[in-house]
Amino acid sequence: MGMEHAVYLDHNATTAVRAAAQQAIARALELTGNASSVHRFGRAVRRLVEDARDDVAVLAGAEPAGVVFTSGGSEANNLALCGTGRPRIVASAIEHASVLKATPAIEKIPVDGDGMVDLDALDAMLADDDRPALLSVMLANNETGVLQPVAEAAAVARRHGALVHCDAVQAAGKVALDIKALGVDMVSLSAHKIGGAMGSGALVFGNDLPLAAVVRGGGQERGRRAGTENVPGIAGFGAAAREAIGGLGDFARLARWRDRIEARLGERADIRVFGAGAPRLANTSCLTMPGVTAEHQIIALDLAGVGVSAGSACSSGKIEPSHVLAAMGVAPEVAATAIRVSLGWNTTEDDVGRFVAAWTDVHDRARAKDAAAA
Repeated sequence: MGMEHAVYLDHNATTAVRAAAQQAIARALELTGNASSVHRFGRAVRRLVEDARDDVAVLAGAEPAGVVFTSGGSEANNLALCGTGRPRIVASAIEHASVLKATPAIEKIPVDGDGMVDLDALDAMLADDDRPALLSVMLANNETGVLQPVAEAAAVARRHGALVHCDAVQAAGKVALDIKALGVDMVSLSAHKIGGAMGSGALVFGNDLPLAAVVRGGGQERGRRAGTENVPGIAGFGAAAREAIGGLGDFARLARWRDRIEARLGERADIRVFGAGAPRLANTSCLTMPGVTAEHQIIALDLAGVGVSAGSACSSGKIEPSHVLAAMGVAPEVAATAIRVSLGWNTTEDDVGRFVAAWTDVHDRARAKDAAAA
């Protein structure tokens, strides 16, 4: 099946680049100059960067001076965890690998069966050790879509004098984001999750914090991130941020289609939807096809022209056991049958119907094969 007729439902991995972002990137590519140069050419490029900084700040509910551009969400997470100098880092057990592997000896906070962070366990962990700590809790999980009680976790952390970082990469553009309302010190963002191009992200500060650069060698980004700015990517990031803010209402309506998927598949099989008992992103469903491995489902669905994934897409193309589902107490043999379906800003109702039909066909053929072998 040609790409033009395929159905893409892996928007949590990366979503389609918005037309406004494409136009902003094209305009940036027409300019010649380094944003650090003081002549008119450099100033014109600098203007693009600063305009985008304003737009990204609005997306996060922060001030432009608090936006540090990075190469993406993973670098932003590493900058947050490694740059503050806190000797102790506590993070939920379901964080993205760029948090959990940012430094050795990350202390993991347990989650419940729906994947919600255990606030009592967090309180006990912080009370047990008086070293200056940094707490990292994501706003929305990339695999299940479960929204975390970040404001409540931040309040617990404040009582113990901890700084708070929130990986908002998956949530930005899908739910309203306000760094002040969350009560956190830093949030991470990524352009390609909201309709910008890959290769741009940001760490956004609510207040000025001392932060040691992870990428060193130049004075860019107020000394917090060395290297010539990815101006086209940043320009597209700003345009995507504007579009994402304006599209929050439309995005919320995707819950109707997500629920339809889960209901239709549930009529066909005894599926399990992970995180269904908790608040979730409107676009995300992590669900099982009993008795059929995720790898088989993904290959079969791909052959049918439908693109989905098995959890995070940041494992070099490998389908590996989900640490998120393991932290939720899901048995390995059940987790091995889970796929993630994630809708996007340009998903259509026809896409949803074609996925349901393809999934049903894969399921029925698997059942028929099992029956023939019995």
